[in-house]
Amino acid sequence: MWGHLDAKKLPEGYPQFFARGEGGHVWDVDGRRYVDLMCSWGPIVLGHHDPAVDAAARKQAEMGDCLNGPGPVLVELAERLVDRIPAADWAMFQKNGTDATTACVTIARAATGRSTILMARGSYHGAAPWCTPVPAGTTEADRAHQLRFEYNDVASLEAAAAAVGDDLAAILVTGFRHDNIVDQELPTPEFAQAARAICDRKGAALIVDDVRAGFRLHAGGSWETVGVRPDLSAWSKAIANGHTLAAVTGRDSLRDAATRIFVTGSFWCSSVAMAAAIATLEELERRDVVGHIAALGQRLRDGLAERARGANVGLRQSGPVSMPLFLFDGDTDFAIGRAFCQATLEEGAFLHPRHNMFLCAAHTEADIDAVLAASEAGFAAIKGLR
Repeated sequence: MWGHLDAKKLPEGYPQFFARGEGGHVWDVDGRRYVDLMCSWGPIVLGHHDPAVDAAARKQAEMGDCLNGPGPVLVELAERLVDRIPAADWAMFQKNGTDATTACVTIARAATGRSTILMARGSYHGAAPWCTPVPAGTTEADRAHQLRFEYNDVASLEAAAAAVGDDLAAILVTGFRHDNIVDQELPTPEFAQAARAICDRKGAALIVDDVRAGFRLHAGGSWETVGVRPDLSAWSKAIANGHTLAAVTGRDSLRDAATRIFVTGSFWCSSVAMAAAIATLEELERRDVVGHIAALGQRLRDGLAERARGANVGLRQSGPVSMPLFLFDGDTDFAIGRAFCQATLEEGAFLHPRHNMFLCAAHTEADIDAVLAASEAGFAAIKGLR
């Protein structure tokens, strides 16, 4: 099962295989070109085939990639992350988001000597047995020592923390609530502050899973937007603009625990992705990527809202404008969303009927306007479905 990459879960006619990407566009193997609003499900933050990132990766590849140990680029990348992220005193590297979230949980347990992790109900943290949303092949023991609360609900969080007693190792939260089939929610300052206060009071670790939202909402981490800093953060997706890399960053108080756990991978120290990550961070700093994609996201949200009103369609848009999600009122089986996206695909816009999308630095106002023009065919297609 390919999870979110399974084209069978997308509307009819969606391509499964792609030939290439350039900037804010992708081409499928049949040569059809689309404005890409999935950006490889998040990793593409600068744009496909970004010249600065490609040059850095190519230069490193000429010297070596997977060697007997890490290259100097590992140290340089770690230093850059520590300089960039206010809550980071050190960094360690992996290959995907599940690696990073799993390492965070392991570090928290090693540091505290406790077992229980508080997690928001419905939040996605990866595909390992302890966190997969699909329980086939897992056991109850895989999910032992977990307790759930409602995201953005302070009373629910406090109740869960009280129920744990003295066994709380960590509170694990996403950068924002992004369950795939519900409206997205940005964290409220009150909720974030409550999570921080509980961890401080109980001597537990606050973990922010920034795999999906990292470097898109704030240069220093998603919860910088609400003024709360975690003890551990998990990163991946946009960290290297499509090259395979993930990271954990943490505070000094957890450094010893991070050195004592056993986590490893034969390819975790590969240098090419780290060189690409350094170039990506440089470009994120050089350009106002966060501001650029937020402005484009607002243009898209406003344009869709205007067209939905004109078509007399109940359209809900939620979450960060740079990571857009839209759902249709009453569309419990996503039939309306699927018909809408199928029509927009035929007009050259690659959207998703129920998953949040992603904007990148290579997108332009003209690209957004092209998506809005394509959406008119989408609204026409669903006219009789409501």
